[in-house]
Amino acid sequence: MTEQDPLKDRVQRHLDAIYHANPLGAELDGLAEDLLALMRLQEDAVAPEPFANHWDQADVIVITYGDSVLSEEEKPLQTLKRFVDDYGEGLVTGLHILPFYPWSSDDGFAVLDYSSVNESLGDWSDIEELAWHYHLMADLVINHCSGRSLWFDNFLKGESPGDGYFVTVSPDEDLGDVVRPRTSPLLREVQTHRGVEYVWCTFSHDQVDLDFRNPEVLRQFVSIIRQYLDHGVRIFRLDAVAFLWKIPGTSCINLEETHEIVRLLRTLVEFARADAMLITETNIPNTQNLSYFGNVNEAHCIYNFSLPPLLVNTLVTGDCGYLKQWMMRMPPAQNGTAYFNFIASHDGIGLRPAEGLLSDEELDTLIATMQHFGGHVSYRRLENGADKAYEINIALFDALQGTVDGPDSWGIERFLCAHAIMLGMEGIPGVYIHSLLGTHNDYGRVEHTGHPRAINRHQWDWGSLTSELDREDSSHAIVFARMKALLSLRRRQAAFHPNATQFTLHLGSSLFGFWRQSMNRRQSIFCVSNVSNEIQSLSLSDINLTETEQWLDLIGNTPLEGRGQVLELQPYQTVWITNQSA
Repeated sequence: MTEQDPLKDRVQRHLDAIYHANPLGAELDGLAEDLLALMRLQEDAVAPEPFANHWDQADVIVITYGDSVLSEEEKPLQTLKRFVDDYGEGLVTGLHILPFYPWSSDDGFAVLDYSSVNESLGDWSDIEELAWHYHLMADLVINHCSGRSLWFDNFLKGESPGDGYFVTVSPDEDLGDVVRPRTSPLLREVQTHRGVEYVWCTFSHDQVDLDFRNPEVLRQFVSIIRQYLDHGVRIFRLDAVAFLWKIPGTSCINLEETHEIVRLLRTLVEFARADAMLITETNIPNTQNLSYFGNVNEAHCIYNFSLPPLLVNTLVTGDCGYLKQWMMRMPPAQNGTAYFNFIASHDGIGLRPAEGLLSDEELDTLIATMQHFGGHVSYRRLENGADKAYEINIALFDALQGTVDGPDSWGIERFLCAHAIMLGMEGIPGVYIHSLLGTHNDYGRVEHTGHPRAINRHQWDWGSLTSELDREDSSHAIVFARMKALLSLRRRQAAFHPNATQFTLHLGSSLFGFWRQSMNRRQSIFCVSNVSNEIQSLSLSDINLTETEQWLDLIGNTPLEGRGQVLELQPYQTVWITNQSA
């Protein structure tokens, strides 16, 4: 496939690869034309510029629910915009608003209606207003929908739309190798107009898996994508996409048909809007996750899922060995792709991405430490029927309140060190709203909902939040001010472009460091963090500063004397040493 191929030919090749086996005997004639018509694309549409980076060092995306900040005076989406406008002015370029559709469970990820905005949050005009001012990321919950949706109700009755939309299999099929992130039974028995059937539920029995072997499901989602583009969505987060295609007798994860669907969606999205982006949410082992870059023809961005467990482990043990080994093995993202770096989100700290990177003993210690700090553990079921820890549910601020030896007085510094490391790394940073605010574990929300993940999904009252941020001695105000300072520094440094060069430094087990160089090679930044609770010495001769230039620590705004200087880094202190500050 070349950039000169007519668009229809490109789409048809994707479809031939997806439906090569056509297990349902679906009618495929005219499908390419239908998809182009749904996206309002012409066959001779101009191809987007290849290998284009639609991001730079100024970009930061705040991850938030639509109702993370509440006020009785207005709809939550309006309150969210007021918060970002007032408190994040000039620092936030993008917003990932977690599912803002009507839903039945899983805090939005069991979608009832993809075409509507949850009226408790606002309406499409509120979404458009946010999209006008910020790069808007929306969830395309593509693997499953609600078991109480119109589609599923019609499936049970044999009516359209919905009939044939869901995966059904016999319990006698070979399903022993299926990989899942949950402990609930895979199949749900339902009574349909055809009799008893068993529908596939990767996540929960209220989240019923859609059957993309039926091209009508693909048509529906292409139509949904077009609608979201029309309302200003620029970035599509493909939720749980790794599980999309099912073939009994296989693992049913990361199948080639799934990758080809991602390629197809990239083609359609890029031709519809040149700067639109796909980001794959694939909470899986690191090498599998990397595969979703494809050959610069699948996801524009992939979540850097291994970073949260490795970085938290580093900071609670005071040893960066595992983190350093991982970073050394990470391939640089090619132009046209980028890592999406995050260390906290609405979900927990995933443990699958640490498989093969942390030893079992290290993982056990990490889990025990997080439980000591008030966290919970969620499990998944293995092929042999045993349960294994899947993720740790805890607010990041509390996860970093101490070390493996227990809580200490360095919590804020440790928390800020984690973000200074993440913000310096190759990739686009995603910052959870509760990390900006230093929010604690919400035990009441866990008790109210019965879900461990709710511990990290606090809802702030506008008055309470602004009161905390206006108090100089509040931990929330301290964290917010220092996070804003880091973001302000980052956005002005060319060496922090998401695709700028990165090289891992070797400074021992207590100093974690890496070198960034701008794409024009004019600016270097040496990012070094003391990941321990003791003072560590950094000899500038160990980081190869050139004698012909003047060097400065950006964070401390401190000029450096030269290669012979030795810096005494305080516990969890980070320095960004540059030859050219912006």
